[in-house]
Amino acid sequence: MAQTQSQKILAAHCGQDQARPGEIVEAQVDLVMANDVSAPLVIRAFHQAGGLQVFNPQRVVMVADHFTPNKDLAAAQTARQMSEFASQHGLGQRFEGAQAGVAHSLICEQGLALPGELIIGADSRACTYGALGALAVGVGSSDVAAALITGRAWFKVPQSIRVVLTGHLPPWVGAKDLGLEMLRRLGPEGAHYQSLEFHGPLLAGLDLEARQCLASMSVDTGAKAGLFPADQVCAGYLEGRARRPWRALGPDDQAEYSQVLEIDASRLEPLVARPHSPHDVAPASQAGREPVDQVFIGSCTGGLLSDLRVAAGLLAGRRVHPRVRLMVIPATPSILLAALREGLAETLLEAGAILGPPSCGPCAGGHLGVLAAGEVAVSTSNRNFVGRMGHPKSRVYLAGPAVAAASALAGRLAGPEEI
Repeated sequence: MAQTQSQKILAAHCGQDQARPGEIVEAQVDLVMANDVSAPLVIRAFHQAGGLQVFNPQRVVMVADHFTPNKDLAAAQTARQMSEFASQHGLGQRFEGAQAGVAHSLICEQGLALPGELIIGADSRACTYGALGALAVGVGSSDVAAALITGRAWFKVPQSIRVVLTGHLPPWVGAKDLGLEMLRRLGPEGAHYQSLEFHGPLLAGLDLEARQCLASMSVDTGAKAGLFPADQVCAGYLEGRARRPWRALGPDDQAEYSQVLEIDASRLEPLVARPHSPHDVAPASQAGREPVDQVFIGSCTGGLLSDLRVAAGLLAGRRVHPRVRLMVIPATPSILLAALREGLAETLLEAGAILGPPSCGPCAGGHLGVLAAGEVAVSTSNRNFVGRMGHPKSRVYLAGPAVAAASALAGRLAGPEEI
C-alpha cells in the first residue's frame, strides 16, 4: 500500500512496514516538549505516575515562553519548578531567562526537530516542527508525562490532505496570507484529525520561516499536523544546525489523500481574519477602516526575522499613529540580535515601536500588551478568539506583518498599498 508522509513516519516509529489510517499505534518518539503553561501539569502527572527519570535527557525540551519575564508570583513559581525539574533530570535542552523565546521557533532554529522524526509537545502549536519534515503533534499533559517516562506515545494514524501551493507571491503577500486563505477554505474542522502535507512549485520559494508559519496554522483547520518535504530548502536550513543525523521520509508517488486543496498564491492579496474567528477571512482592502488601538508584531506566526524585515521596510522614515501602541516582540534571542545587527531594531524604535523581550508576548493574553474593554488590535499572532488578548469586549484582527505595520501607521485597519 502506498503511504503518505505521515503514515511513513508513524510506521517507521512503531516497527511496522505500514501504518493504515484509523489504526491505533504505539510509537517511539524522538522529542518531547513542554512549556510554562503545560509543564506544571506534566511534572505533576510525571510524579503521580511514579516517574523516577526521563527516558532520554537529550530528547526533552522545556521552555518558559508564555509568561516570561515572570509576570507574577505564579509565573515565578512555575519557572522555578521547571528549572528544578530540568536540573534534577539533567535536561540538555532548557530555555529560560536570557535564552527564553517562543518554544516552537527555538526548537526549529536550534536544530532540535529533524526530518522523519516523531515529536510530541504539550502545546497545540507543536505542529510547527512539520516545517522541517517531522510529524509533530500537540498532545495533553498526561500523554507528555507518560512519554517522559517511556519514550513512547499512542497515535491514531491520520488520513492526509494534500495542499498544493502554486503561482507566485504578489507584493506584500506572505506566508501568513497563505495560511489565512487555507483557514478560509478549510474552516475550523475541514481537516479534523488529519495531516496537511504541503506540495507544489511554490515550495521552492518558501523559506523555513514561511514554512513554520504555515505548519503552525495547520492546527486551526482541525489538523493534527502539517508537514513539508525535507527538500533542498530544508536541508540547507539544517546545515550546521542539526543536533543529530536525520533521514527524510517522504510520501509515495501513489499515496492516497482524502482530498487535494490547491492554493494559487498569485490570486491573493493581503488578508485579515476578522474578530472573533481565524476563519472569518477577507482582503484587508475590504475589511473596513476600523480605528486601531494596538498592533502586535510577534509570535510563532509573525515574530520571525522575515516578519521584522517587512515591518521595518514599511515603517522606515515614518512614525506610528499617535493613538497606536505598536509592540514588536522577536520570537527568539537570535532574531532579536539579528534585528539589532541589521538596523531593524533602530528603524522600529525610531518609528515609535515598543521592542519587547523574546517571548509569546500578547499572543496568549494575560501578560504583555493586554487589551482594555472596547480596544481593537491588529496582530500577527494566530488566534483572535473572544478575550484572547485581554478583555472579552476587546477585538483582534489577525494579519501578516505588512498589514500590521500599515495599520500602525494609519491608526486604523489598513493595507500596505495605502502606505
